[in-house]
Amino acid sequence: MTERQVLAEAASTRDPRTGLRAVVALRKLVERLEALHVRNARDQGWSWQAIADELGVTRQAVHQKHARKKRQ
Repeated sequence: MTERQVLAEAASTRDPRTGLRAVVALRKLVERLEALHVRNARDQGWSWQAIADELGVTRQAVHQKHARKKRQ
């Protein structure tokens, strides 16, 4: 059984502990997926505003969350 199948099964369970653990796993997956695609968009020259528009958030929110910290 793949990880995706395990998560799908866990998400549809009636056991709260299993279901809540599935929610946590899905949140982590979404965060990684978002970071990957924001990085890809920036590497392709997308503006913070264009990325924010696609994500349905403000430019400031996406920039604050994903901007690479400058090394001093």
